[in-house]
Amino acid sequence: MGRCGVTSSKTVLVFLNLIFWAAAGILCYVGAYVFITFDDYDHFFEDVYTLIPAVVIIAAGALLFIIGLIGCCATVRESHCGLTAFVVILLLVFLTEVAVVVLGYVYRAKVEDDVNDSIQEVYNEYNGTNGNAQSRAIDYLQRQLECCGIHNYSDWQNTPWFKVSKNNRVPVSCCKANIGAVCTGSLAHPEDLYQEGCEALVVKKLKEIMMYVICIALTFAAIQILGMLSACVVLCRSRTDPAYQLLITGGTYA
Repeated sequence: MGRCGVTSSKTVLVFLNLIFWAAAGILCYVGAYVFITFDDYDHFFEDVYTLIPAVVIIAAGALLFIIGLIGCCATVRESHCGLTAFVVILLLVFLTEVAVVVLGYVYRAKVEDDVNDSIQEVYNEYNGTNGNAQSRAIDYLQRQLECCGIHNYSDWQNTPWFKVSKNNRVPVSCCKANIGAVCTGSLAHPEDLYQEGCEALVVKKLKEIMMYVICIALTFAAIQILGMLSACVVLCRSRTDPAYQLLITGGTYA
């Protein structure tokens, strides 16, 4: 019965190590996705520490790849030292992912305040030229999220760009995509403009990304608990009953 439990645990471990390799790639992809997405909106939040969860989750992904390698070798070779190292590193990654979850919740709560503090300043620096980083960021934002202004399109009337241009128009990036070249951004035709403000949509987008990171971290943390339990079973049984059946080589009991 004990030997059967060891063999089952070894089977689970080999399977989990394959999952860990896949998980490593997924975690690195998620971290990179967060970096790329936040780079698109970096003008609208000032706290660079918001990216800490992404850095941590990429580091966790790299560690998981190493864990998968150690775990497979240790399980096949039935190495006590290898399995011990596997459990220790897996525990570190588990704690790292718990930190990702905590940081994700902390920075998810701070996103709204951070965006509120910076978005008005970015809109005030808009000048409508491609050479201006704020202008490019706002035009990209309004087209991608299909929004206009901070709370709605009328916010443009309070910006320096609108007052200087004196043409009663908002940027053409406010124009609905299905209108096409017909729309010039004129406030005389508000039906041609996106009605929703950008602030709420930016906050929603960033919070969704944070929640995505949290869910991924929680999922893999749960898998790692199973991995640690299986490794512990193999370790404990191998000490008291070293003559158990090899999983891969198909050896027989003594």
